[in-house]
Amino acid sequence: MKIESQKTTVSASQQEVFEFLSNAANIEHLLPKDNVSDFQASNDQCSFKVQGGITITLVQNNLVPNERIEMKSGEKSPFPFDLTVHIAGDGSQSVGHLEFNGKVNSFMSMMVKKPLTNLFDYMSKKLEGQFGEQ
Repeated sequence: MKIESQKTTVSASQQEVFEFLSNAANIEHLLPKDNVSDFQASNDQCSFKVQGGITITLVQNNLVPNERIEMKSGEKSPFPFDLTVHIAGDGSQSVGHLEFNGKVNSFMSMMVKKPLTNLFDYMSKKLEGQFGEQ
């Protein structure tokens, strides 16, 4: 199952966005506070519970400076997946989006596609606001 978030324009350079997102603890600022609990993080991984009690773990897998942050599911995640943050831009603005590739069966796909799409779109908008507040 593949999901791509909406592209969002961020009022910050690619380097600023990359540096912010390459610290996994900053992912907390992008998550919906009403639907997420028990957030824990180190520099290169984070975990949190989503509504319904499912724990998601994100582990940084590969960093391509100022262009891409690749993460994979950790051991507590309900199914294997890859999540990539794409960053493009020039000067003082960037454009970013999330790309999710999950290894789920068709039944699970029907259940999780809409909530995940909403979550990734929410995170993209929050990233835009994170730098818009400066």
